[in-house]
Amino acid sequence: MKNEIKTIAITGGKGGTGKSTIAILLSKEFLRRRKRIILCDCDVECPNDYLLLGQRLKKPKKKVYAHFPKLNKRKCRKCGLCVRTCRSNAIFQAPGKYPIFIKDLCSGCGACWAICPHGAIEAEKEEIGQIFVNRIKKDFYLITGQANPGLEETGPVVTKTKKFALDFAKDRNFDYLIIDTAAGTHCPVISAILDCDLAYCVTEPTPMGAHDLNLILDLCKKLKVKSKIILNQANLGDKKNIEKIAKKYRIEIEKAIPYSEKLAQAYSRGKLLEVNLSL
Repeated sequence: MKNEIKTIAITGGKGGTGKSTIAILLSKEFLRRRKRIILCDCDVECPNDYLLLGQRLKKPKKKVYAHFPKLNKRKCRKCGLCVRTCRSNAIFQAPGKYPIFIKDLCSGCGACWAICPHGAIEAEKEEIGQIFVNRIKKDFYLITGQANPGLEETGPVVTKTKKFALDFAKDRNFDYLIIDTAAGTHCPVISAILDCDLAYCVTEPTPMGAHDLNLILDLCKKLKVKSKIILNQANLGDKKNIEKIAKKYRIEIEKAIPYSEKLAQAYSRGKLLEVNLSL
């Protein structure tokens, strides 16, 4: 089922291609069209949209919690069922010993405590991140997800940040939710792209840019999310490989943005909204 609000993911397999810049410029373009916009920064390990918009993250609007397994040795029979059930390989058990939970690998899915026939695994609540809300303009809000330092499995923070942003947008009758994802094709990126109406895949005219564009387009295809290509710094390299990949997936390059010193300066000063560049 499609969301009532239009959801657009700004993503890319390679870091440093300008995803956040494109997300902000797209937000500005929608504002120019008199649309109401929420930009959601789901790069929760290293969010930077607030910096590019000249903002600060102050008091969090909401804290994000997850539940992790805790063993009650008095009830545990060392049966090993939890180990066999865990799809994240986050439980280790030596022969004849109690299982050991590896939090850095745990997704908090709850399968282990649900499957334990002896009730030996308890769910322990723990804060794993925060969600911040900044009002940029009258019809433009920034929602930022931020994972706690050192958290290995950040997918749950992304999922809850995205849900918070979608509920926020629906409650206040916004037109668009723009989701700035992390780079790559790992679980937090999948969580951010999933169920979006459209994904803009941002790349650059380099061999690595072409390689990773292929990966992210393949991911979008598997997730059944419509995708388009934005080629950033289009005049700095050879775009033939990008064009070949676009042809392979039968997708046109939606926008080719040349390198701009003015844009780079605005980026470094946190003044991207002041740049006169239309998408």
